[in-house]
Amino acid sequence: MTGCGMDIETRIAGLDWPRITAELDGFGAAPLGCLLSPAECTKLAGLYQREEGFRSRVIMARHGFGRGEYKYFAALPPLVAGLRAALYPRLAPVADGWNQWLGEARRFPPELAGFTAECHAAGQAKPTPLLLRYGPGDYNCLHQDLYGPLVFPLQVAILLSEPGRDFSGGEFVLTEQRPRMQSRAEVVPLRQGEAVAFAVHHRPVQGSRGTYRVMLRHGVSRIRDGERFTLGVIFHDAA
Repeated sequence: MTGCGMDIETRIAGLDWPRITAELDGFGAAPLGCLLSPAECTKLAGLYQREEGFRSRVIMARHGFGRGEYKYFAALPPLVAGLRAALYPRLAPVADGWNQWLGEARRFPPELAGFTAECHAAGQAKPTPLLLRYGPGDYNCLHQDLYGPLVFPLQVAILLSEPGRDFSGGEFVLTEQRPRMQSRAEVVPLRQGEAVAFAVHHRPVQGSRGTYRVMLRHGVSRIRDGERFTLGVIFHDAA
């Protein structure tokens, strides 16, 4: 577990990146460990009650996304901006490796600022990090977070509530569909302040006839009671 009293860059630099990279390559998802302190989690979750600071609010049932709601930040709080900027350069080599295995020439800028500039030049200028809130009976259908033609293939979710105290149920679920095979499901258990990195839409898998893409979707199982808050850190901006 990282020290949550350290600055964000130090916390993220201290993670076991060889282990994280191996799990992402092998399964499409990897727990990162603790990134935020309880106080930081409470502060971020408390932002949800405010009207200012967000560019839009989505009621999931209105769009067939599940039940619950979420808000996209209009301008990122310093803590969220720091997480995004520090996580990106550790995940970019994984993204580059995936593209190399798939025979794609695309390589990502080494720092977030470079990739953000590419997004904005392509007309994707709306920030995508978000806060999600679930109550009893709420859930998030399996989905992919694609907001335009430019996509960074990995994202991170951080649980801001404590399972067993603040809520029950509400597990993070990831499914993987390989060609001509049944879907594989993965559940990643998280505690308050812990994060998971995972594939946005596909990842490479080595098969008997070469490397191919497998499609992934993620969601949240039904909340049985209480209230669950999550921070989603997506690296590509939206059109």
